[in-house]
Amino acid sequence: MKIQNAVALVTGANRGIGRAFTQALLERGAGKVYAAARDPSTLTQPGVEALRLDVNKPEDIAAAVQRASDVTLVINNAGIAQPGGFLAADSEAVARRIFETNFFAMLRMSQAFAPVLGRNGGGALLNVLSVAAWVNGGELAAYSASKSAAWSLTNALRYELAAQRTQVLGLHMAYVDTDLTRGLDAPKSSPGAIVARALDGLESGADEVLADELTVQVRRGLTAPRPSYLPR
Repeated sequence: MKIQNAVALVTGANRGIGRAFTQALLERGAGKVYAAARDPSTLTQPGVEALRLDVNKPEDIAAAVQRASDVTLVINNAGIAQPGGFLAADSEAVARRIFETNFFAMLRMSQAFAPVLGRNGGGALLNVLSVAAWVNGGELAAYSASKSAAWSLTNALRYELAAQRTQVLGLHMAYVDTDLTRGLDAPKSSPGAIVARALDGLESGADEVLADELTVQVRRGLTAPRPSYLPR
């Protein structure tokens, strides 16, 4: 789809990748950008329409559907992470909390806004995923599992929404320089660079965007004799 004159809604838009998305959308000529966050007072970017939205609250999503009934692009960006493996004592509680935001909220948003997109000509759904959907080394075990589930959800939605001509794009990337990765000693891409590749892919009609070189390497390695998701 084309960004020019599109009406976009971005979840988790008050910082990091979400804020970079809202900025890039405005720069590319989007007609309107709803910037969504749990606390609208944190949405200080000029040119956006601040929208109160806790993606874990169905009533907030229902209210967002009513207010943003003109949306043609939904970007499911909101997400959380917590370090730790599955053998930690609190791993079940951590996994449930992370899945609630990273998977079930994405599902709720997609269900709620799919009819809106359909009524507005099809539009597009862009789900922010991760290279961690394919590789889980245990450092962010629940986060990785949630992104695997979100990847599967994205793939299913692509089939389910084809009849209404809604483009479904999955965005995969490795570490990005945001609050989520603060303290991690690893190479990181800038949010702006990731978003630029995502929106280029969206406008070209892509189904998936592999937004950095590490992600490209990992994806290629999934079919190697020793797949990239196995220990070296």
